Amino acid sequence: MKQIVRNVKIIGTGSFCPEKVYTNKYLETLVDTNDKWIQENLGIKERRISEKNQASSDLAWIAGKKAIENASLKVNDIDLIVVATATPDRLAPSTACFVQDKLKAYNAVAFDIAAVCSGFIYGMSIAAQFIASSVYDNVLVIGVDTFSKITDWESRDCVFFGDGAGAAVLSHAHDGEGFLSFRLFADGRGKYNFTVPAGGSEEPGSRETIKKGLHYFQMNGKEVYRTAIKVMPEAIRTVLNDTGLKISDIDYFIPHQPSISILRETARILELPFEKVMTNMDKYANTSGGTIPILLDEVNRAGKLQKGTIVLFAAVGSGWTWGASIIKWS
Repeated sequence: MKQIVRNVKIIGTGSFCPEKVYTNKYLETLVDTNDKWIQENLGIKERRISEKNQASSDLAWIAGKKAIENASLKVNDIDLIVVATATPDRLAPSTACFVQDKLKAYNAVAFDIAAVCSGFIYGMSIAAQFIASSVYDNVLVIGVDTFSKITDWESRDCVFFGDGAGAAVLSHAHDGEGFLSFRLFADGRGKYNFTVPAGGSEEPGSRETIKKGLHYFQMNGKEVYRTAIKVMPEAIRTVLNDTGLKISDIDYFIPHQPSISILRETARILELPFEKVMTNMDKYANTSGGTIPILLDEVNRAGKLQKGTIVLFAAVGSGWTWGASIIKWS
């Protein structure tokens, strides 16, 4: 989508993360890992972990409620709820329906999307098109994941992820403000580089799949890095070209939080000063679909986003899926 018919902007943000914390030092007691290596290569000091009785929707609805309040709206003003998650409460119904019920936002249509770490950008693009075409006026987009539920805590890969939810309310905007461009991409040839093998129709859950640990995520870390530093700069250059902006015009880059090394290399390739790259993975690790909206909410509530601020979003996720977007804040 290069151009929006009716301009679309973000009018409210919210986030919520569980209270429980797993530090790197604690993970050293579980697996053969090293706090110094994790901090230097991933940028992570700790991550939030949901309780056994906390599902993705339990984080999502609180983040959504905060976003609605931040937008000065009521739940009945929300026309559509889009939840981006790779860790739904159940295979059916959608997590969005759980969120709708917990918010009591019964005027809203509700559905999930699955693009893993790119999910929030995909979700904002979907919301923007509904608003641009005047189908809906106020759309709540939530990114949430509870990867602790599908993490093998005896594997060294357990250091990468944490749990959390972020949300944004999108609405119509005046000319000259709001989203300037979206670009989304996918390449299914990379589908097995990050995957959860069992639990779907290809490999239904069974005693055997549980015994083999096939309900935990599996990741090719080197391929994730190689792909991310290739496709994120390409997507960013595309939205810059769409808008006629230069990388120097970007005030803040709010990216998915895969690792500090990926973000540093992406900034180097684009010649973007790293002080413009917003990060919070030291506190939360990679919260997958939650990364961008959690960080967006923190940046917004810190007062950094003023009228006219140019913000760049970008993410890469399993699939492969990736995308970028630029917004002129208003």
